[in-house]
Amino acid sequence: MKKSPQHLFPVWRGAGGGPSWGWPRCIGWEAVEGEAEPQGFDCPFWCVLCRGGRERLKQACQRGREVLRLPANMLRIKLPHLFDNHQVPKVFREDSIISGYRHPQSSAMDCILSSFQMTNETVNIWTHFLPTWYFLWRFFLLCTTENFLSESYTWPLLVYMMLICLYPFISSCAHTFSTMSPEARHICYFFDYGALSLYSLGCAIAYGSYVMPECWVNSWLHQHFVSIAIANTIFCTSMSCYSRFLELQFPHKSKILRTGAFVLPFVFDNIPLVYRLVLCFSGHCSHTEAVSSHCYHLLFAFLTGFLFASHLPERLAPGRFDYFGHSHQLFHICAVVGTHFQMEAVLADMSSRHSWLIAHSPGPFFLGTLGALALAFILNMGIIGLFSACLLRTPNLSTSGLSTTHTTHTTHTHSKEE
Repeated sequence: MKKSPQHLFPVWRGAGGGPSWGWPRCIGWEAVEGEAEPQGFDCPFWCVLCRGGRERLKQACQRGREVLRLPANMLRIKLPHLFDNHQVPKVFREDSIISGYRHPQSSAMDCILSSFQMTNETVNIWTHFLPTWYFLWRFFLLCTTENFLSESYTWPLLVYMMLICLYPFISSCAHTFSTMSPEARHICYFFDYGALSLYSLGCAIAYGSYVMPECWVNSWLHQHFVSIAIANTIFCTSMSCYSRFLELQFPHKSKILRTGAFVLPFVFDNIPLVYRLVLCFSGHCSHTEAVSSHCYHLLFAFLTGFLFASHLPERLAPGRFDYFGHSHQLFHICAVVGTHFQMEAVLADMSSRHSWLIAHSPGPFFLGTLGALALAFILNMGIIGLFSACLLRTPNLSTSGLSTTHTTHTTHTHSKEE
């Protein structure tokens, strides 16, 4: 008699049988009459299927598919649309930059997303955001080797390191969020100018403590160096913020005023350094590693000022350097490289001149270092708050003759057409 074949799939027979691998024997093959009963099937997977877990397994697979879709959905995020200079209000336009502008009323999320797409501000954002982490890393290393809490000789370095970490970060944030509105653009750059003026104070505190020529130590200039630097900081922030109110009607006057506002504290801070370098090159002091770093710093500082004032190379070929290579990007790079060499010079002077400075000068004190920083910070925040309040009370000062509402409507229409 021909034997009937066994079923190809297991059939649920209850929970009979002993355990195997910690699971009960719950699956058996359906036997044909007259034949020996086949052995049970011990796989836990089949137990799940036969005990009503098929629906749960289906739900788990569905969740897995949704998780796998996440990266694809993230890649489908729509980046903000970009515009040409004639499509945005005048207050947002940059000299000789034709394309790559963000929407003049972007949301905060649009501003953040735009830092990951190529606009005319993207390189500006990253050329100061990444150096912030470099300076923070150097600051962290110094915190492991220097006793900033109890050793007053290190307090000028502490102030200086905090400010060289602060100014590139504030600049990066200003460039990121400057397209939320015309008022937001001005306020962002108010903070940027305030951070730069505080950085000039940090340079003055470090130079007055570590870089001052030996023949000037304990002189009248040395004793009042930080006080004058605080006054320069107030002047720098006030004039640079005020220059933004003149930007639309008197662009050249605004540029001259803003440039002069930053040149003044820079020149004052570097008077002792320049005199010391003249003495060294004339053979009246030893040529150390710090002197070389100071020279590199001055070179890049000169390039920074030149690029800021000249708008080269984009002025020679408008539209060719909208995304890469325009003056503000090069200005950022030169500023950061110059700060690096300045930091190395300050560290070298602090170490090599430690014994002489401790023996011939009273040394740094709280009011001349951390106290001066706290006072200048409060005064700068007050100045920024005052100019911001004036701006918000008279918003027409921040817009051009071109109606912002009309321009916004045009850009929204253009976005929908795209």
